[in-house]
Amino acid sequence: MFRTCLEDCEKSGCVGEMCFQHCKFSSDGKPIDGPWYLQEPLYQKWKQWDCRSDCRYHCMIAREEQRWKLGGKPIKYHGKWPFQRVYAIQEPAAVAFSAISLAIQFHGWLSFFILLNYKLPLRPDKKTYYEYTGLFHIYAILAMNFWFWSAVCHTRDVELTEKLDYSSAVALVGFSFILTILRTFDVRDEASRVMVAAPLIAFVMTHILYLNFYKLDYGLNTKVCMAMGVANLLIWGVWACITSHPSRWKVWLFNVGGTIALLLEIYDFPPYKGFIDAHALWHAANIPLAYISWSFVRDDAVFRTSTLLKKTK
Repeated sequence: MFRTCLEDCEKSGCVGEMCFQHCKFSSDGKPIDGPWYLQEPLYQKWKQWDCRSDCRYHCMIAREEQRWKLGGKPIKYHGKWPFQRVYAIQEPAAVAFSAISLAIQFHGWLSFFILLNYKLPLRPDKKTYYEYTGLFHIYAILAMNFWFWSAVCHTRDVELTEKLDYSSAVALVGFSFILTILRTFDVRDEASRVMVAAPLIAFVMTHILYLNFYKLDYGLNTKVCMAMGVANLLIWGVWACITSHPSRWKVWLFNVGGTIALLLEIYDFPPYKGFIDAHALWHAANIPLAYISWSFVRDDAVFRTSTLLKKTK
């Protein structure tokens, strides 16, 4: 019934009583009939809401309304749950949560930068005492990059935005894994850091190239990110149990929240009222996790700086 609706819509330009003016044009924007000024507006072309995508969306919504009246549960269309659009935004809840996470990451990085450069003492060469400063700056850039593209992709998921979202995700998780190993094992020697990071960077880059130039495999990308995410939680969990760090309780708190967030990625359910599904809740769960993680990083910078200062005296 959905496919029949889609075929009829692409021929007639209508779903029920709702008709789309730009269905008089092919999906590549070339006019089938009518003058040039009836073509799709630029803002619609930028979001790539063409005739086919509009037909898919409204046929999906119409079919879901029929199923709901008959007592049926939501089903996936083209591998995705049926979401209600808001101002041409495909998944408004996920977009909102991604934007908030982006803001939290920026605030966390900025407070970290101010702490190190203006509140804590510096070395005679004006460098920070904290040995992981540069690594956390890179982490902040990758985190903000991921949440930006996550918001863009959930606004409109075309092939380009999906590739950028998936690539940014695995880059962030991969670098987080490297940072986890370096910090928990207290790797401070540059040569040792390179030996740890090089094979992991090679693996992540190979995976990104695979996604972008061979096959955009969502299932494989999820497994790779999940594996590194679980490894991160396990390593930090063991470290929190054996360390005497004064802020280790924040690591435990992050691990509990991170485990719940991972379960939301595993347990998939349809969007409530067409807006919030398990993945959207995963986005929401990452908001407090980002705050907790940056809070620990700031505490760690203070702890490590005070420890090194005591050794120099």
